[in-house]
Amino acid sequence: MRSSNPVLTGRGFARINPDAIGTRDTAVRDLNTIESRPTSAPMSIDDVVIKTAALFAVLVTVGGFAWRANSPSLALVGFLGGFALAIVNSFSKKVRPPLVIAYAAAQGLALGTISRIYNDAYAGIVGQAVIGTLCAFLGVLVAYRSGKIRVTPKFTRIMMGALIGYVVFALFSMFVGFPGGGLGLLISVGGVALASMFIVMDFDQIEKAVAARVPQEESWRCAFGLMVTLVWLYLEVLRLISILRSGD
Repeated sequence: MRSSNPVLTGRGFARINPDAIGTRDTAVRDLNTIESRPTSAPMSIDDVVIKTAALFAVLVTVGGFAWRANSPSLALVGFLGGFALAIVNSFSKKVRPPLVIAYAAAQGLALGTISRIYNDAYAGIVGQAVIGTLCAFLGVLVAYRSGKIRVTPKFTRIMMGALIGYVVFALFSMFVGFPGGGLGLLISVGGVALASMFIVMDFDQIEKAVAARVPQEESWRCAFGLMVTLVWLYLEVLRLISILRSGD
């Protein structure tokens, strides 16, 4: 089974035999069923952690600059550049670290500006959103590692169906506006939950990739995929908190 995150379905992960690694346990236990061992150094969890930390360091640094500049044009440049780079990085057959780093910088421009706008409207909301994102991340990590959440084919189908529905709604709301009141709150909670579950799916695919001993450079692709989901989660948390605080 492949990840629903298009970032984690690149060439490096094509080496994983879907029938051989249906669960984490069998993937770790029986590496002899994995196809086509790479000849370069295999990827490790530490590689993914280090790359992810580096990307977020770039994002925060550039985001600090955008925060101080407080220019909507920077947000536009960041969104358009980030979208283009996300497409290239997601479907590229070869991992290109400079483009992955460039994506982190583009997201820094967008998030830094958006965070400043929200913080001007609701003082301290950015700190609350960061803490909320970290809590959601750690919560799903603990649930995944303890086996309380397992990525099964049924789970994947449900998440993909929910994502398609959410994307359709997002496109629709661009023209009619995001609903307010209880409905808006319910949709925001659903957005946070959906983004959190996609982090679980990223964890699962990363763990399977490590068990399959994909090349070390694939850690950049994993870090990129995890960043995409975490940025999405942060924006959902930011919007949820703004809705809650608007009723104060």
